[in-house]
Amino acid sequence: MSTQTAEQRAAERNEVLRKAQAAKKVAPVLATLPTVDKDALLHAAADALIARTDEILAANQADIDSGRAEGMAESLIDRLSLNTDRVAGIAGGLRQVAGLQDPVGEVLRGGLMANGIQMKQVRVPLGVMGMVYEARPNVTVDAFGLAIKSGNVALLRGSRTAVHSNQKLVDILQEVAQEHDLPTEIVQLLPCESHDSVQDLITARGLVDVVIPRGSARLIEAVVTGATVPAIETGTGNCHFFVDKDADVDSAIEMLINGKTRRVSVCNATETALIDQALDPSDQLRIIEALQEAGVTVHGDKAALGVLGARDVVEATDQDWADEYLSMDIAVKVVDGVEEAVQHIATWSSGHTEAIASMNAYTLQKFANEVDSAAVMLNASTAFTDGEQYGMGAEIGISTQKLHARGPMALPELTSTKWILEGTGQTRP
Repeated sequence: MSTQTAEQRAAERNEVLRKAQAAKKVAPVLATLPTVDKDALLHAAADALIARTDEILAANQADIDSGRAEGMAESLIDRLSLNTDRVAGIAGGLRQVAGLQDPVGEVLRGGLMANGIQMKQVRVPLGVMGMVYEARPNVTVDAFGLAIKSGNVALLRGSRTAVHSNQKLVDILQEVAQEHDLPTEIVQLLPCESHDSVQDLITARGLVDVVIPRGSARLIEAVVTGATVPAIETGTGNCHFFVDKDADVDSAIEMLINGKTRRVSVCNATETALIDQALDPSDQLRIIEALQEAGVTVHGDKAALGVLGARDVVEATDQDWADEYLSMDIAVKVVDGVEEAVQHIATWSSGHTEAIASMNAYTLQKFANEVDSAAVMLNASTAFTDGEQYGMGAEIGISTQKLHARGPMALPELTSTKWILEGTGQTRP
């Protein structure tokens, strides 16, 4: 609960609205900025981030120290933490975006009407793009880069836990913008001392054109249900991996371990393993023990897994099937073939990413056809649901909704369209 005084609350709201108004005012500047100027800005921003890495890491350390002092979970500390390699990766993401095709002005369709009017549908920026996100300061730069290249203004509401990191990054980005004779308001950081500032952002109709939440299920739900401006839902990642009876078990274990342990704090981490009961019991046990040997705590039906010889299993509840652990934990269930696997996923999935290991072409196709999620991996780790892996550059998030955008959201997903009709004086009868 906020401890702000009425005066502080009013000042916070005024700051959000003032920055939103400034963003709206400068939006036409970015909407018409030539591609060459956008790319020059992004390359210069990347150079500046590398040159000022020490400043960024010092600010980030202040956030890490505060987080640990407040008892922040290590999985969240990992999301928050930057190092030299991560800063280089963030800068590299900007350069990658600069190298991508500019979506603004792309003609999607059109033609000549019977009356001689030439019509075309073209991509245009969304306008003022509000971002609400938690912990990860890389999102600050990712949002900036994708917003700039797609002609949008970035209005960023990061979390209090990353306030020093985010402020330093935005300061650097604004300085680069100024050096390129662009208004600093093309990227702004909103206050984050209270949750009320989120509500101020997501209800700023007429000033903010779209809001995109990225973070916990609680954050996303709060934004999507409370917004009066259009919101694009980026869902949590309760991702499943199904090991079919026809799987190459050694390969399946490798993919499962990779999806679970590569980086537990990301949304594409595997959170539930489903094992076909038709597999040899020794192979079922081998999968479970491989997870445990990798340091993963297994949650499941202790009695059912115990029959296989599994030990040290934590009894699962419905919460385990629904959870995005973001830790070295995984829910494990033995299922009756691909039919029950698909049914389990339909019941508990967040609609992010599901994967299957199988050498049976029919089973692979059935899984691909019947699983209703943003991404389906056939004989591949869930870790591949990532805009950069898709060749999109830095992504703004993984959309789990079905309207406008689904899956990794990159440049085309940050545009809308408009119809342009050019005539020679035609009138309609």
